[in-house]
Amino acid sequence: MFDIGFSELMVIGIVALIVIGPERLPRVARTLGHLLGRAQRYVNDVKSDISREVQLDELKRLQTQVTDSARELESSVRKEYETARSNIEAPAQEAVAELNSTAASLTETLPVAEPTGKPAA
Repeated sequence: MFDIGFSELMVIGIVALIVIGPERLPRVARTLGHLLGRAQRYVNDVKSDISREVQLDELKRLQTQVTDSARELESSVRKEYETARSNIEAPAQEAVAELNSTAASLTETLPVAEPTGKPAA
C-alpha cells in the first residue's frame, strides 16, 4: 500500500525520538499501535461486510436463475404432457365411438328375446 522501506522507518523513528522525547515515545508508540490495530480491524470488517454482500448478491442471482430454470422445465413438461395426452386421448375416443357404433349396430341386427313370464329359479 505505502511503499515505506527500512531506512525511511529509521528516519521517522529518529525524528519522533527528537520531537517527542525518550520519556513519552513508548507511550506514543503504544497509542499509535492501538490506533493502527483498530484501523486495521475496521478495514478488515468493512472488507468482510463487502464480501458478504457480494456473496449474497451472487446467491440471489443464482436463486433467480434456478427459479427461472425450474419454471421453464415445468412449462416444457406440461407441454409434453398435454401433447402426449392429446395423442393418446384422440385415438381412444375414436375407438370408444367405434365400439359404441358397433354395439348399436349389433343391437339393431340381433333379435331381442322376449320375456317368457316365468320367474327365474
